[in-house]
Amino acid sequence: MRIATWNVNSLKARLERVGAWLERAKPDVLLMQETKLSDADAPHAQFATWGYALAHHGQGRWNGVAIATRGPVSDLQVNFGDPFGKPVEPATLTLALSGDTQDHNPLAEARMMAATYQGVRVVSIYAPNGRVVGTPFFAAKLVWFARLATWLHEHASPATVVGGDYNIAPADIDVWDPAQCVGSTHVSVEERGAFQRLLDSGFVDAYRLQHPEGGRYSWWDYRAGNFHKNIGMRIDECLISRALEPRLVWSEIDREARKGKPTPSDHAPVIIDLDEAGVPLDAGWTGAEERIAARRLPKPPRGQ
Repeated sequence: MRIATWNVNSLKARLERVGAWLERAKPDVLLMQETKLSDADAPHAQFATWGYALAHHGQGRWNGVAIATRGPVSDLQVNFGDPFGKPVEPATLTLALSGDTQDHNPLAEARMMAATYQGVRVVSIYAPNGRVVGTPFFAAKLVWFARLATWLHEHASPATVVGGDYNIAPADIDVWDPAQCVGSTHVSVEERGAFQRLLDSGFVDAYRLQHPEGGRYSWWDYRAGNFHKNIGMRIDECLISRALEPRLVWSEIDREARKGKPTPSDHAPVIIDLDEAGVPLDAGWTGAEERIAARRLPKPPRGQ
């Protein structure tokens, strides 16, 4: 079974690219984030022509998660079981969300969807960004991760895959330059602690099981040619329950999906294969390191 996760950064804008990628990678399950669509506008018919059933949980221009599968799913659940209400949460969230942040309660946003496909519980998550360390938005991000951990403890099955945009780089190896990121979100002690608690609860970072090397990222800012210089972060991950670890046969970040036209998402898909390898796929990393190193070299003064 091939399972992939991809922050598509607007499913409407990236629909053509998603269709082409489904044909290229042929995943059995595609977990999507930041669809930026309402449920009424989700392109179910288009996915059906590609051979996929689409489940979508969205709220219009912001957020949004989805699960596309080659067959039917069961036990569909969104937003930790409370898709439209305002769940009662720890007092820390009430304190964190005050004033103009009340409209940005991540626990009342379309950021989580789960379903069961062929015996595997698949969960698509789009974690809050956190904006700035020490702000109410950052505190709310930590509460959201605590809610995720609680839900997984209560509802995860022995065969569970939690894929998505975690908005956390788990370690220094997952950022282009740790020194430049000090004091920023995505790399703080608190966020990395939240990620580690998920691992401690019985999950494994599938990509790291097969890729100990650095310099491999899943997100690059659109600005300043950061992708071509490989100035990025690995913030998209597939965590698998420990029971699935023996079944993992392959994992990769598809760098090729971040290239070309029409404009790609600023994230690349992360792929795992369980039990047997899917169709062969060249993710574009071979030979890229030399080109990236050359682009990072300072240009000589004119005339030399």
